[in-house]
Amino acid sequence: QVQFAESGGGLVQPGGSLRLSCAASGSIFSIGYMGWYRQAPGKQRELVARITRDGITIYTDSVAGRFTISRVNAKNTVYLQMNSLKPEDTAVYYCNAFPPYDGWGQGTQVTVSS
Repeated sequence: QVQFAESGGGLVQPGGSLRLSCAASGSIFSIGYMGWYRQAPGKQRELVARITRDGITIYTDSVAGRFTISRVNAKNTVYLQMNSLKPEDTAVYYCNAFPPYDGWGQGTQVTVSS
């Protein structure tokens, strides 16, 4: 089963930007949907964006217009460009298939704070 490794998180001020990367251990070409999820302290993990094999994207309302998900199948990589970040975006971000596989990566911490 393909495993995922996330990177690119950090501390950023409100209004700032970050680009997250997700490297898969195997081919993602056959995975119909790839997704980015996040889990804030004390909250359940939630799906924030997903993308089909052909590049069709769907976003949750709270990030629509600010986040952009993309995938490069040839590189087995998925990205999440996050702009106009808000404190409520603070969370650990994960990538996985949608619906998700059983195994999760370690995630990457995103903290939005002044």
